[in-house]
Amino acid sequence: MDLSKILEPTAVKVVGKLTSKKRLLQELAELAAVTYGLDVRRTMEALQERESLGPTGVGHGVALPHARIEGLDHVVGAFLRIESPMDFDAADRQPVDLVFALFAPEDSGVEHLKALALVSRTMRNTTTCSKLRANNDSVTLHALLTESPATKAA
Repeated sequence: MDLSKILEPTAVKVVGKLTSKKRLLQELAELAAVTYGLDVRRTMEALQERESLGPTGVGHGVALPHARIEGLDHVVGAFLRIESPMDFDAADRQPVDLVFALFAPEDSGVEHLKALALVSRTMRNTTTCSKLRANNDSVTLHALLTESPATKAA
C-alpha cells in the first residue's frame, strides 16, 4: 500500500483560514464529495461522530480525521494545508495546519488500519511536514505526500 493509491491529486487543497473544527470537517467532506463522489452530509456526520469519540489532532500541527463510509470499496484520502493554523483540540494543544483525512469502507478492518498507520508515519516525518508547510501549490503538495519514502508500506 502506498499513498498514491489512496490520495487523488484533486483531493489536495490549500485553504486560507477556517473558523472552526466543524468548518474544517465540512471542507473535508466537500472535497471527498467532489473527488470520490461521497455524500457530503453522510461524510460530515461520520467525521463528526468519530471526533466525538476523541479528537484526531495528533500533535505537531497535524490532524488525522478518519471515518468509515457506507458505499466505499477501498480506503481514500483528502489533504488540507491550512494557511492560518487553527485549534483542533490536539493532544499537544498546538494549532493544526496539516490535515490528512481517511475514508474507509464500513467493513475494512485491516486495510483501514494499514492506511492509518501509513498516513501517521508520513505525517510524523518532520522533513515532509516542513516541505508541506513551505508550499502552497496542491500539485506540489500531492507530489510531496506520495513520493516521500515514508509513504510506502508493505
